[in-house]
Amino acid sequence: MTPRHHLNEATLVSFAAGALSPEMTAVAATHLEACRDCRDRLAHAERIGGLLLGQQQAAELDAAKRGRLRREMLDRLDESTQSRHDGTIQALSPDVSPGDPDGLPQPLRAYFGPTWSALRWRWVAPGVHMIRAAHTSGDTLLLLKIAPGKSMPVHSHQGTELTQILQGAYDDALGHFSPGDAADLDNETEHQPITAPGAPCICVAAMDAPLRFPGWLARKLQPLVGL
Repeated sequence: MTPRHHLNEATLVSFAAGALSPEMTAVAATHLEACRDCRDRLAHAERIGGLLLGQQQAAELDAAKRGRLRREMLDRLDESTQSRHDGTIQALSPDVSPGDPDGLPQPLRAYFGPTWSALRWRWVAPGVHMIRAAHTSGDTLLLLKIAPGKSMPVHSHQGTELTQILQGAYDDALGHFSPGDAADLDNETEHQPITAPGAPCICVAAMDAPLRFPGWLARKLQPLVGL
């Protein structure tokens, strides 16, 4: 798996600083598990953050205090790869072994459970199923399963949407998105995903505001779907 679409710089910096919501963090961490390029960029962002913090405080700290601060910062960076946002990224569930094809990506298990086979999909529309995470901090986090060849309604975003493709693929004005790819979208993006032939497209998405639909029918149905 070699992702072609990645997290943007603002998302990586916010992730490094612990400034993303837990829901956005879960999706970003799912991408980072699959993308070495973004892991390298994250490490660079964390190094820059550490240098900036050191420069800011250097004038006020003597050599001993700077050394202690550096050690504490390195310890925190080591810990950041294991746990963020109060356990959003958790250890492997005891009933799921590493590499098990039935295992959900690790960062999503706190919200959706440990395995694909245990998921209970809710019918939303013909060919479209969804699972909404019940316990969130306020942002929306959901899994979507969309049948092949389906055209989703044209929409834009009132805020930020971060989507990670888990299975299948879709195409829109931004390109072809397949497993491992992230769609890191802001409120200036309008698109219409069309799922590719073959397997259903399954993705996880976090949103900090409802979608915006120009079509009247989609707007009428929006309260029922909850997007």
